[in-house]
Amino acid sequence: MPPRMPGLLGYIRHSQPRSPASGVIGHHLYNQSEVFYLLGFGEQSSPLFLLFVLFLSMYLVTLFGNLGITVLISTSDHLQSPMYFFLFNLAFIDLFYSSCITPKTLADLISAEKSISYLGCACQMYFFIALGSTESFLLAAMATDRYAAICSPLHYLRIMTKEKCLKLLSGSYFGGFLHSLIQTCSVFSLSFCGSHEVDHFICDIPPLLKLSCMDTSTNELILFIFASFVAVGSVIVIVISYTSILRAVFRSSSLQGRRKAFSTCGSHFICVILFYSTILFMYLRPSSIYSLQQDKIISVVYTMVIPMLNPLIYSLRNREMKLALRHFIKTFSNE
Repeated sequence: MPPRMPGLLGYIRHSQPRSPASGVIGHHLYNQSEVFYLLGFGEQSSPLFLLFVLFLSMYLVTLFGNLGITVLISTSDHLQSPMYFFLFNLAFIDLFYSSCITPKTLADLISAEKSISYLGCACQMYFFIALGSTESFLLAAMATDRYAAICSPLHYLRIMTKEKCLKLLSGSYFGGFLHSLIQTCSVFSLSFCGSHEVDHFICDIPPLLKLSCMDTSTNELILFIFASFVAVGSVIVIVISYTSILRAVFRSSSLQGRRKAFSTCGSHFICVILFYSTILFMYLRPSSIYSLQQDKIISVVYTMVIPMLNPLIYSLRNREMKLALRHFIKTFSNE
């Protein structure tokens, strides 16, 4: 097993590369007392310092942005429609989704000890896949909400009742956490051997499969089938919803109505493009074309950048959100 080094202040890194575990022959099954080593972004101090500052800044924006949206929606009487109910939960998910990854990554960037326990690795994988999958289903639910609002505006509140919104939300969480359970059990049923070094900054599926001593073709098939169901299934719902929305918009003779429809859907559509483009590219590729260095960059996008951008996109492009924010600030300043 690679030798453990004491934590160091600043950005000093090992002068010697970690060596593979001596005496490890054949399959080696980890237990909860053993560890993985997250190699992260390398050992050079200058780039790591810049990454630490960048990631910390992004995480703070993510925290304040998503917390701000949850507080604003929960305290504003004008933001109690089904659309803002889903937006509240999207912000809640993004808040914890990013928190599953970023604090550990920040700690690894300033520490010589970049290990994570077997149980810690499994928990990190489970929760970030669960929350990411839940967000995928939730974005599809939000698309159906926009479809009902634009295509049946007179019956919108009758269609999107509180009970239906709760069912859509519950189904999103159930599907997301069930999908994560399947993927996590699939990966951690494998035996791992070798240097214990994960060439990534998180415990993700592709780099862990590369550490296995066993044939991972079945695990790769499970990843492809269930990730396809989550991502492609959600995309199909979104495409159908937006196709119907576009038809309704272009049939409208009111220019003001078209502008309002595009304004209402624009923020959600931008978030959909950002989220699904990275997820589909990351998990629905053949294993033969995996590039772990490339995957690290993509992982930064969907674990840190997108949770940071979502509140900015929704707040800056939404007139009602901006009005509610001004009212909140005015009320707070007068107290």
